[in-house]
Amino acid sequence: MAALCESFTLRGPGPGGGGSGLDPGLCLEPGPGSDLVLLTERGRAATLFKISDQKPLGCWSVKHGQILTCPVVCNFETHEYIAVHDDKVLRIWKNEDLNLDKAFKATLSADVYRIHSLPQGGALVLFRGGGVRSLDVLLEAPQQEIENLISAETIRWSGAFMEGQEPVLIFITQKDKDFFVYVQKPKLNSLHKYKLEQQKLARPLCFTAHITNQTVTLLCLYTNHCVYQVLIPLQQDTEEEEEKKEEILSKSLLLKLSVSGAALKGTSLVVLDKDHIAVLGNVPDPGRKPKEFLTIWNTKFQTLQTCKDLPQGTSGQLWCYEEKFFLIHGKVLTVIMYKCETSSLAAAVGKLKDSQSLDVSSFVNWNTLEEEELVASLESQESVALKAESRMNLRSNRSTGQSGSLSVEQLLIRLKDTSNYVVEIELKKLIARAPTLDLQAAIGCVVTALTDRCKKNPKFYPQSLLQEIVETRDLSYSLCPDLMAVALERKDLQLLQICLERFPDIPEEITYACLKAFLSTSEDHLKRVEVNLDSAICYVDVECNDMEVKTEILENGFSEEMDQDMCDTKIPKERQSDGGSCPVGLQKAALLNAVLHSPYTETFLLPHLKNLPAQQAILFLRYLYYLYVKCSEKVNTTLPGIRSPTINQIMDWMCLLLDAQFTVMVMLPEAKDLLSNLHKFVRAQVRFYSELNKIEGSLRELQRLNHLRESQTYSIEVLEIV
Repeated sequence: MAALCESFTLRGPGPGGGGSGLDPGLCLEPGPGSDLVLLTERGRAATLFKISDQKPLGCWSVKHGQILTCPVVCNFETHEYIAVHDDKVLRIWKNEDLNLDKAFKATLSADVYRIHSLPQGGALVLFRGGGVRSLDVLLEAPQQEIENLISAETIRWSGAFMEGQEPVLIFITQKDKDFFVYVQKPKLNSLHKYKLEQQKLARPLCFTAHITNQTVTLLCLYTNHCVYQVLIPLQQDTEEEEEKKEEILSKSLLLKLSVSGAALKGTSLVVLDKDHIAVLGNVPDPGRKPKEFLTIWNTKFQTLQTCKDLPQGTSGQLWCYEEKFFLIHGKVLTVIMYKCETSSLAAAVGKLKDSQSLDVSSFVNWNTLEEEELVASLESQESVALKAESRMNLRSNRSTGQSGSLSVEQLLIRLKDTSNYVVEIELKKLIARAPTLDLQAAIGCVVTALTDRCKKNPKFYPQSLLQEIVETRDLSYSLCPDLMAVALERKDLQLLQICLERFPDIPEEITYACLKAFLSTSEDHLKRVEVNLDSAICYVDVECNDMEVKTEILENGFSEEMDQDMCDTKIPKERQSDGGSCPVGLQKAALLNAVLHSPYTETFLLPHLKNLPAQQAILFLRYLYYLYVKCSEKVNTTLPGIRSPTINQIMDWMCLLLDAQFTVMVMLPEAKDLLSNLHKFVRAQVRFYSELNKIEGSLRELQRLNHLRESQTYSIEVLEIV
């Protein structure tokens, strides 16, 4: 028996679900660990994702004018990544390498079709002409001549497998209406060519294969909605075989695809185990768009085990690793988990006893689980039987230990159309319950239901209730992914501030959207917005005219005169206004501090910061400069207040903003003085800390000499401080 389980989004199109979506010309390959995958977008970049965290760990892109021409793979032996751009240029790099242009480079003599990496067999490079080389052999002489075996044929599919300790590479070519199968053993320099038997009025669409007991099982999906099986024995090279003409491979019908009596037009095919395959396809719907389905079939008993409707459509691509399907559903890359058990007749006809039924994974889908599925997963961590259509059985009632309160599923139903007053009462009852793991997930489901209603009904927005939920419960972005998008749409700056301070897993595009929203909001509007000012109220000078005159106290060894003396340049008057008063109001400073506290990955945030309007970028840099000056005035370089930015956060954001906007700022006259003052201030700080280091070294030397001096001896030491 096989079943489809939870599904979740691995990568979305952008803030609020907008954007153009994912490039259909992409490919997925296994990463260096079982929980990692490599996503290659044709012509653009490769991204390493951690599946369980639903977040990217690294991204590498080629420079402008270059094109990735085959999927990026991981060398499992060396934990390096291998890519080919512009057909012939080979690149190899490691996780810590940030710039792909500086990675190892080798130019090959022929065009590469695909690189296959095997866990114990190394990496194999398949060229468009049919030649195959191991990566190690190829790197010894990158310009070595590559034979052309298929000059008049075009490669349509390829796959690499291990048979014992020996790698086997299979690729299929097409010439007019004929298809040929090549089986190659690179270590033995063995190559066998076969011709695929033609099928009347049908042609193959896609292929997949696996090797068992020295036999290649090739599965072919045809345009007549059928899956055929071809068996190819792995032969030993003999003189007779070399003289023998190409053999014609006969095929046998394995499956005839249909869903609810209608023919399933397959687009992708993958092997799950020796008895199960998965097919992605569509069923025509007269007058409407075809309905798309993900199906699992039992090849032993030729039965449909389960199917899942995909209403938002797919790109036709399907990948499968570690009991997880990967596909593009609508505009997002979706992961669907599945389970397969040993094939039996009882399972095939759906008569398996409950004691033998599959266990549902306790993995909780924090993104787009249907309400019923999430409620069912929260009700119990025990095993739940899956039906043939992989729908979980719901229990209508659940004991909550509190009289008069609705169950979670009842509350979700009432949230769709009940009044704000009733919603608030019932949710407060839910929040008042004792904290548990199940309750946290239930609240996340409730927040998702509320945001869905907000998107459908512009007049519905329980602002105070949402703020109370986020403040009182340790939620995360992945638990309620649409909440911040709705807050951005409604311009709820207070809720955005709370989310930025509390959510540990906010995507970089959302962080950037919040930053842009904060910077673009006028100061007059912000004065009417209630935000938490604790992070800024202790150090931000609200009005320049109300500032007290600063006493010349050298707390951190820095003063205006010292800055001028060290730089040998008179500082303009703008310097005093930049460093003396805050360039933004108190409310905006508190909001920007929340952004500074939000975790991020530089690789993914930098492209978004490049799109920040120039005037907003200058304003943000002025505020960061102001914070930097304020930190430098204190002995411990720490700003007062609760959750105030640290010196490291300020410096990191300043460097990141300059990297993203430096070219623009250099061209703007209004940024000239700011960059000049920033340069002078940093140079003064460097000189000051250099002097401190010298003093520290001298003191340590004195301390060392004091320990060495014996108590009964007398000596005079002269130490010169330079």
